[in-house]
Amino acid sequence: MSIEMTKLLNMNRTDLAKKWAEVFGHPAPNKSREDLLRQTLGWHLQAYNQGGISRVDQKRMRGADTKTLAAGSRLIRVWQGETHQVMVLDSGFSYAGRHWKSLSAIARTITGTAWSGPVFFGIKK
Repeated sequence: MSIEMTKLLNMNRTDLAKKWAEVFGHPAPNKSREDLLRQTLGWHLQAYNQGGISRVDQKRMRGADTKTLAAGSRLIRVWQGETHQVMVLDSGFSYAGRHWKSLSAIARTITGTAWSGPVFFGIKK
C-alpha cells in the first residue's frame, strides 16, 4: 500500500475534506460520510498512480450520462408557433416524411440556423 493510501486511512473527516479540495479543486460534499470520502480519494489516487484514466475510458464515461432515445419515441417542439414532431427510429429519425441521420440536421431545417439537435429538442441542456 502506498504512503498516500496509508495516510488516508488515518485521516479524520476534516482532513479528508481538505485533501478532497486539494485533489478535485472543489469542496467535499457536505453530508458525505467519512468512509465515502476515503474510498473515493483512494480510488482516485490509485488511478492517478497507475497512469490515470485512459482517454478512451474518459470518453466512455462522458458518454455514459447521455440519454438514449428508444425507437418509437416522439419528440415534439413548437417553433415560431408551429409544432414539429420527430419520430425516433432504430436507425435515425423520421421528420416531415423523410429519414434523417441526425437531430441537428432536423433542427437546422426547422430554424434555418445551426443548432445542437439534442438541445433544440430539449434532450440535453
